[in-house]
Amino acid sequence: MSGVSLAEQLPPARRRILVTGGAGFIGSHLCERLLAEGHLVISADNYFTGRKENVAHLIGNPFFEVLRHDVTFPLYVEVDWIFNLACPASPIHYQHDPVQTTKTSVHGAINMLGLAKRTRARIFQASTSEVYGDPELHPQREDYRGSVNPIGPRACYDEGKRCAETLFFDYHRQHKVDIRVARIFNTYGPRMLPNDGRVVSNFIVQALLGEPITVHGDGSQTRSFCYVDDLVEGALRFMGSDTAGTGPLNLGNPEAISIRALAETIVAMTGSRSRLSFGERPVDDPSRRQPDIARARQALGWAPAVPLRQGLERAIAYFDGELRRGGRRAAAPLIARGA
Repeated sequence: MSGVSLAEQLPPARRRILVTGGAGFIGSHLCERLLAEGHLVISADNYFTGRKENVAHLIGNPFFEVLRHDVTFPLYVEVDWIFNLACPASPIHYQHDPVQTTKTSVHGAINMLGLAKRTRARIFQASTSEVYGDPELHPQREDYRGSVNPIGPRACYDEGKRCAETLFFDYHRQHKVDIRVARIFNTYGPRMLPNDGRVVSNFIVQALLGEPITVHGDGSQTRSFCYVDDLVEGALRFMGSDTAGTGPLNLGNPEAISIRALAETIVAMTGSRSRLSFGERPVDDPSRRQPDIARARQALGWAPAVPLRQGLERAIAYFDGELRRGGRRAAAPLIARGA
């Protein structure tokens, strides 16, 4: 049907949706939610940080399709929504091959925007709070342009995502592509990788194993942690809104906590005997990270609903199960859950 997009052919309640990075931490939760709402979902992932186990339970769903694909190469599918989540998001992984990280952000954006242009699809870009760098404005608003080191070890991710935002807005202005750009702050929950170097997963695994808790610096630096279900809800509201605009839009939890306080909370909740071990802070590690979500509240009526302690309980239970299955943790009950 020439000149008619797939969105116009399908019933409005069922869209064909591509999720790049669909086997990753956030991507797998998003695929699960989209399928629950009755959509046709394609997960595209090269499995660098994504895991087949994250989507294995979805394989039997007739409306779910899995593709092994690297977004640095074009993808030819027919869709009416695209969620572009493909990119390693933890420093350990994105610094492993920094050139490829930049390619994933930049070439991946070009390829997915080209697909959106051809199919007239609406496209969501999973940008990041790292575009703010080590911020001089606190909390961070969307109109803040950031303080990023363009030649540091984190630049492959920070600048890659900043360039991707540039491409999204240029495709919107030049080709009228329907875009949504969200700046995602620290997100946590089940299906995080245990070895990804991020503080929530690191601290939980170390606490469960009774190992020293690795704290960079004195632990006074702050972060804001959003539970994955809340993040997915915000992304879906943004993507589904015809009035919220293009963004950029902060999605994250506005409540900040120091890294030391987070570590102490996790030690108490797991009943661990682990002690805090302090070391040097990584180069360009931000001292503060906290979103201003006034725009999301006003445009989407969205704010995180899962308290940190409740979310941590779910994450601890997940990692406890993973460690037991891997034979790294004795099958003893978790203790001090209410500490």
